[in-house]
Amino acid sequence: MDARFEAGLAGVVVAETRLSDVDGERGRLVIAGYDVEGIAGVRTFEEVCGLLWGTPAEEVRLRLGEGRTRAFERLPRLGDALARGSGMDALRAGLAHLTDSGHGLSDAADLSGATAVLAAAWLRTRAGAAPIPPDPKRSHAEDYLRMALGSPPGVEPARALDAYLVTVSDHGMNASTFAARVVASTASDMVSAIVAAVGALKGPLHGGAPGPVLDMLDAIGSPERARAWIDGELTAGRRIMGMGHRVYRVRDPRAAVFERQIERLAQSQAGARLTLARAVERAAEDALQARHPDRPLRANVEFFTAVLLEAVGLPREAFSPTFAVGRVAGWCAHFLEQRETGRLIRPASRYIGPAPAR
Repeated sequence: MDARFEAGLAGVVVAETRLSDVDGERGRLVIAGYDVEGIAGVRTFEEVCGLLWGTPAEEVRLRLGEGRTRAFERLPRLGDALARGSGMDALRAGLAHLTDSGHGLSDAADLSGATAVLAAAWLRTRAGAAPIPPDPKRSHAEDYLRMALGSPPGVEPARALDAYLVTVSDHGMNASTFAARVVASTASDMVSAIVAAVGALKGPLHGGAPGPVLDMLDAIGSPERARAWIDGELTAGRRIMGMGHRVYRVRDPRAAVFERQIERLAQSQAGARLTLARAVERAAEDALQARHPDRPLRANVEFFTAVLLEAVGLPREAFSPTFAVGRVAGWCAHFLEQRETGRLIRPASRYIGPAPAR
């Protein structure tokens, strides 16, 4: 009997997990037993890593600091990794230099620390400046911002970024997580799995769209121009960045978390961006509803990611690498969970090519 065919594995359950749950119908994201709205901005990134990795938060904080330090010491041995034109290419090349120790927590902390250091060092190198050494005594979010921007961030930007990292730390069986689990299922090492996940996250259909959201806001310019601009794009057959999600049929709960963090920053530029973003979101939802009444298309995580990361001072070319700084925690957790099951992921395919001559 032929196996059931579902394009893109839509609706196919490939693993049982304790790490996160995505309820697309109700717009709910649960991370390690907590609703994302109740954990982001309340628990630190280190605490959430501890929940995902099964390790006390204080040990995670120590290990992440050590991981950042070791990663910085490796920078001179990375060849031209930091010279890549894309931050995701730099991450992929830089992480590939790491050596797996075979000890889960140590490798998870090293990979997480290295992701932050590489993303920040690439940004500094791109600006013609020298990479900044990490400070292991600082929180992961604060230290990443400091290394990326060249000076210690304020309390509120660091807290906002910490909430961002928590929110994107895990999200069910998304494409990059599945890539990591496939590699883990072959009994390969964690470094290989995370490099594969970075390659998947780089794709514009997964984690590569926050920057273009700002391009869209720049092009619209003011709230009163939103609907006309959106209608023009749709008429031209172009997609609206930051709208729609493969799973969610209602508004992405992560968008609400980021919206609250932007409000807390209370910066004039962030406030103006937030006003514009809300107007564009409403206009896009109305226009898309009119054109696709049977297909719910609401704001996804990337819509307000762009506004939040801009508000904490990061340039748009750093958005996708910063996504990886948070998501690597989940990738490592899924690697460890997949290795516990010991089951090779090997789906079937349906051959539709020509039959051999007889």
